[in-house]
Order: sequence, then C-alpha cells, then structure tokens
Amino acid sequence: MYSTRPGLILGFHGCDESLVSEVLTGKTALRKSTNKYDWLGHGVYMWDNSPARALEFAEFLKANPGKSIRPVKNPAVIGAVLNLGFCLDLLDYQNLSLIKEAHDMLKLFRIILGKDMPVNTPLGRNNDLLLRELDCAVIEHLHFFRDLGAIQPFDSIRGVFSEGEELYENAGFKEKDHIQICIRNPNCIKGYFRPMMENSKYQKV
Repeated sequence: MYSTRPGLILGFHGCDESLVSEVLTGKTALRKSTNKYDWLGHGVYMWDNSPARALEFAEFLKANPGKSIRPVKNPAVIGAVLNLGFCLDLLDYQNLSLIKEAHDMLKLFRIILGKDMPVNTPLGRNNDLLLRELDCAVIEHLHFFRDLGAIQPFDSIRGVFSEGEELYENAGFKEKDHIQICIRNPNCIKGYFRPMMENSKYQKV
C-alpha cells in the first residue's frame, strides 16, 4: 500500500562526457545494465542525490578500462529527475521479507534443476561483496515470480550499499556508503540535466 513513492527525487549517473551530451540532446538514452552481478538486479543505475559519488565512479571507470560497456575517457556526471513509482525500497522493513521469500523460492528452484546457488564474492582489499551474483539472481527471480502471478511489477529498486574503509576505528560507517537506485521502468525518468556548481558568491543568510 505504501510502496508507491510520491514526489520527485534527483539521481546521478557517472559516465563519459560524450554520453552526457548525447543523452541531453536526445540522441540516446542511458543503457540498462544487465550484468549478472548487479546488486539491485537489472536496470539503469543512479546514485541517490550524490553527484560527487557518481563522478568518483566515472573516474574509476576511466582508470579501469573494460569495467564499462562504453569507455570513459572524460569522466562526467548526468543528473536525472526521477519518480520512483512502485518502488521495491529495501530501506522499508516490510520489503525485506519479499527478498527473503524470493531467495527461498530461488533456492528450491535451483535444487529442482540440480544447480548450485550463485554467490556474492568480494573484490578488492576491503572484502566488500561487490560482485553480487546471488543478490542479483534473487531480485531478478522476485520480478520473474511476480510476472508469473500477474502481480504489479516494480518500477524501481532502492537500497543502501556499504563499501570501503571504515571512517574510523570500530566505526559503523564506511567511506563509500551510499544509497543507490535501479530504474526498471524508463518512464520513471522525467528528464535529464547537467549538474551545476554551487554559486559561491551567493551569501546565505
């Protein structure tokens, strides 16, 4: 009943400057990601209200060729105005039970087929589970089972990702913690814009 997210929010996508120009002029659209390790399943990924994190990711793609479908030579950020619509919000307690049920159904399905379950694996020195094949499979099967039952499909998914070094000893926070959004329904994207720098000459009261 409360899964429909009212109002508009801002999302940011890190990519090459050439893609920003093409999207803003209507020549192309942001491409849906379909990697088997996409932690929120398949869709267009955005950083929730964090252009700085989006730019950092674009710089990472430049430094690590082959991690992106489209090479990043000039890191840039494109902003999007979003309405999340019917959202699988993983910050909402009741939605976590849907993920658990989808996992149980997937596990039974794989047993019947005689296949092992996919696994989440770490990448890098922090042991962060960045390659989330299990989580991707669970969420994609949740969508699959809802389709089979003719249940309303989710337009978007939203979740918290914990990543990086601890901010300080014994901290509960990490340096790259963020909220990420996965857009499944392209109609959730109401428009694109180029992020602006803050006007430092404006005197705040």
